[in-house]
Amino acid sequence: MDRRRDIAREISRIYCTLTPPAVQILGSILVPMKFQKGDTILQEGQVCRNLYFVEKGMVRQYYYKNKKDVTEHFSFEGRIVFCIESFLKQEPSRLIVEALENSKVYAIPYDDLNNLLVRNQEIDMLYRKILEHVAISSQEHADSQRFENATERYERLLREKPEIILRAPMVHIASFLQMTPETLSRVRNGSVQNASKQPHSPKDQNDAWWTHATNEKT
Repeated sequence: MDRRRDIAREISRIYCTLTPPAVQILGSILVPMKFQKGDTILQEGQVCRNLYFVEKGMVRQYYYKNKKDVTEHFSFEGRIVFCIESFLKQEPSRLIVEALENSKVYAIPYDDLNNLLVRNQEIDMLYRKILEHVAISSQEHADSQRFENATERYERLLREKPEIILRAPMVHIASFLQMTPETLSRVRNGSVQNASKQPHSPKDQNDAWWTHATNEKT
């Protein structure tokens, strides 16, 4: 229970602050699960019955279009992944969720969560914040696809979620950014060349990416 309580506390820190009793209640319904790289967490046609909080590893959501798989979303440490339409409606999912790395996640079961929502206002607010985060993230990604060119989409991903660039296979990143792998390669090479032409200056220690990268190396 101690580890589940720690994970509940982390979920609370990221999405919505909970009191210690509410953290304890949330921790009581968490289900630890492990997946190997390449494992399918949710198959197409299955009902999504869990929210998954990623403690370690990386997973992606994808679907098939014209016999090609298209990446919809990446999740890694500290993120929640679920197929929102399937989860809310409890209907079969058209999306697939797979582990891109050996991953440990904590499932929040649909039935247990809904039992808590009617009894605990703090858990209800946490759930609202999670849905809000998912909705905003989805809208931002859709707007990026609509209004930004290939270079702008890549540079936004590099700036906001460098973990994906560093860890996910390029073919999946390309489909996520709605470009071919060849276009992605050209965009990356162009970004590297442009960066090399910029005057060199010490990294700002307040920069989020630099801080994250430095912490990973220590």
